[in-house]
Amino acid sequence: MGRISISCLLPASWHFSISPVGCPRVFNTTLRQIVVIGILAAAVSLLYYSLVVIRNKYGRASRDKRFHRYLARVTDTEATDTNNPNLNYGIVVDCGSSGSRIFVYCWPRHNGNPHDLLDIKQMRDKNRKPVVMKIKPGISEFANSPEKVSDYISPLLSFAAEHVPRAKHKETPLYILCTAGMRILPESQQKAILEDLLTDIPVHFDFLFSDSHAEVISGKQEGVYAWIGINFVLGRFEHTDDEDEAIVEVHVPGSENKEAIFRKRTVGILDMGGVSTQIAYEVPKTVSFASSQQEEVAKNLLAEFNLGCDAHQTEHVYRVYVATFLGFGGNAARQRYEDSLFTSTVLKNRLLGKEIGMTSDAPYLDPCLPLDAQDEIHQNGQTMYLRGTGDFNLCREIIQPFMNKTNETQTSLNGVYQPAVHFQNSEFYGFSEFYYCTEDVLRMGGDYNAAKFTKAAKDYCATKWSVLRERFDRGLYASHADLHRLKYQCFKSAWMYEVFHSGFSFPVSYNSLKTALQVYDKEVQWTLGAILYRTRFLPLRDIQQENFRGSHSHWRSFSFVYNHYLFFVCFLIVLLSILLYLLRLRRIHRRMLRNSSSTSLWIEEGLPPQKISGAL
Repeated sequence: MGRISISCLLPASWHFSISPVGCPRVFNTTLRQIVVIGILAAAVSLLYYSLVVIRNKYGRASRDKRFHRYLARVTDTEATDTNNPNLNYGIVVDCGSSGSRIFVYCWPRHNGNPHDLLDIKQMRDKNRKPVVMKIKPGISEFANSPEKVSDYISPLLSFAAEHVPRAKHKETPLYILCTAGMRILPESQQKAILEDLLTDIPVHFDFLFSDSHAEVISGKQEGVYAWIGINFVLGRFEHTDDEDEAIVEVHVPGSENKEAIFRKRTVGILDMGGVSTQIAYEVPKTVSFASSQQEEVAKNLLAEFNLGCDAHQTEHVYRVYVATFLGFGGNAARQRYEDSLFTSTVLKNRLLGKEIGMTSDAPYLDPCLPLDAQDEIHQNGQTMYLRGTGDFNLCREIIQPFMNKTNETQTSLNGVYQPAVHFQNSEFYGFSEFYYCTEDVLRMGGDYNAAKFTKAAKDYCATKWSVLRERFDRGLYASHADLHRLKYQCFKSAWMYEVFHSGFSFPVSYNSLKTALQVYDKEVQWTLGAILYRTRFLPLRDIQQENFRGSHSHWRSFSFVYNHYLFFVCFLIVLLSILLYLLRLRRIHRRMLRNSSSTSLWIEEGLPPQKISGAL
């Protein structure tokens, strides 16, 4: 019978045989050979696991972490580590019409990839609460005494100075951005207020504060910042290789002759406040205009900007349509509606010789109030009495003319130009009144469905006021819903519906609108978009400094995980070498003992010693 002999010569010479007579020959091998074979098999398995399985695990975890990085950013409630020297800070003061709020943001050192944005998030204090402070009144109240503005805003800056590490003050940018309240002031008063800030703040605070850091921003800028903020929080500016991710084809402005690029689909925003309504969304492809006049108007509504740290890179160039409509907010719309009711009713009464609405016994029947709800309109010393009939469809019909739509193509509210929305590949978030109308009373905030919303609004309007009051007293509505919300919910529901579907021309079948108060339990302020946009060039400075340090930094950039792979493999090799060497020494020692005992035996018998075979 034949025999198969297997030998291993590294680091010691040993062998075993396998006989075809039967595998039992294997069991004739020594125990140490079996141990060594087991060790080798285990080593190979561990090596495979470390290089393949662990790599796949970490790679997948890395992809998951990158994919969900924005989730961690907005749900992370840990206190900010102010002892971290690599952490940077930025401050934005939102000077609104009713008050001013200061926000402190922070971000780690940029990762060195010029295609990635800074990972900015709100700073959190020791109690893990956002570092935010608000004061009243609005800054515009100091229009006639601009010299007091610095004293007015000083508590906000002192608050920020207490939270930002002292050593970081001189490199922490401070932005004071004023909105609606300041916009209505004459330019001379705006200038006086800003000059007082620019003169006095550098005297008392060491923040990075230049002339361009204090300004009155336009409604367009505010809309762009809000759009940047929500898309940043949702991670829509990040790159993706996931085929399941929603993407869009984008024609980068200024490079029409180049190939289009594909990137994550951004979301549009709809924001209906008390006074105005705003819409903002990306226009991924080049738009055409019906006339030169329309093109001129569009220039004021389309914002083109680069969020990347390098102005020559086009991966983060965005073209965003932003339009603000004064008088189209929920409360302003109700006021316009009541003014129209009063004027038209008084005129009809004069023509017909009637007193409809002028006494409580003969109230005007208002389809936009809940059934049997009562209200009053006071104008010019007169009182007009209203009683609700709760007819949602009739209310919608009456308020449609208030949209001021025109017959021109590509227009929205007030006949303002609006580029086409690709409804099949778009997503919108509705804030403020869009959320209150769907959630506070109807309890259906989140994914918007026109049919369900219409039915719920009809049922609400047609419900008697006494029943609504009883439900309110039982706490069946949102905690912050009040009687004002209850009374005007019917009107505001109709107004929101008409603005969305008639004004902005979204089809009734559109199902990609989410109404929200917060995103991942956090309010998304336009100030986040402002700090992101205004610090966009900072990473380039860091990248250039990193390159200047020399090529050795390349080796330091190797992944922490792969360095540990190398260490693990080296450790296994050294361990195996030691084990095999010890086994070899043990085998040599045993052979020497056997040979020694054999020689002694031959001598005792009086015979010459035999030659030792199988020398090492």
